[in-house]
Amino acid sequence: MQDTQNNHRLQGHLLGAFSVLVWGTTFVATKVLLRTFSPIEIMIARFALGFLALLIVGRGLMRPQKKWHEALFAAAGLTGVTLYFLMENIALTYISASLVGVIVAAAPLFTALIAAVFLKEKLSIWFFCGFVCAMTGITLVSLAGVSELHFSPVGALLTVGAALVWGVYSVLIRVLGHMGYQTVPLTCRIFGYGFLFLLIPTAFEGLPAGIAAWGTPVHLANLLFLGLLASATCFVTWNRAVFLLGPVRTSVYIYASPVITIIASALILHETMTPVMWVGTALALGGLMLSEKKTKKS
Repeated sequence: MQDTQNNHRLQGHLLGAFSVLVWGTTFVATKVLLRTFSPIEIMIARFALGFLALLIVGRGLMRPQKKWHEALFAAAGLTGVTLYFLMENIALTYISASLVGVIVAAAPLFTALIAAVFLKEKLSIWFFCGFVCAMTGITLVSLAGVSELHFSPVGALLTVGAALVWGVYSVLIRVLGHMGYQTVPLTCRIFGYGFLFLLIPTAFEGLPAGIAAWGTPVHLANLLFLGLLASATCFVTWNRAVFLLGPVRTSVYIYASPVITIIASALILHETMTPVMWVGTALALGGLMLSEKKTKKS
């Protein structure tokens, strides 16, 4: 029994780390696509592709065990797909990407507070110590070398909203996991709702780039990366990690995302990592480990 629990914990940690590792590098693909496409076009394309992939792997769309469960799937699609990505992308038009990265990294705190209220999870002092340590490191990493910060209350509120809805999404995934749903069919149904909700803003904005523009090899390659790996695969691995570890312990891996982005920038775009960034990286990873230090169980 103890060996099984240890194996589940190890699997959960590996899946959570893998998800964040991939998500931390998606900026490269998104940056390439943004030269031609609007943010809403990229979101529509990546989640449509992710939904179709999961539909094939899951052999069709599953039916909920009870009719009222449909509302939970819809809420998860609305929060984890539609609202999170829309809020984050719109916030980028108001404030600096560096500030968005810092604020979004606070998502584990929102997840913990929501889980404490609705799932009755008890949090140890280590979680909050880790949060302070990680946020200090993330701030150093994200803002190092930034000469000018664009700030707007609207952008800040949208980014806080994105972090908040991700916390709601993580708790919903935990609830659905306890109901016995399998990860791939569950994620597929969530993507279906997320895609449907994304059609609402698309109806107003339109798709100016057209379908033909996606046919170029560079666009297609980046779309496949975002749709199949960053969306379909990583949402499945993240949701599975939440099943195994709980929303609080899984969410702290978000602290590593800005660090991965900075390291990927250095390796792929040959950007320089300053001593301040190295210190921030150490603090962020130290905060992640502190937060994982035996959160008390209810």
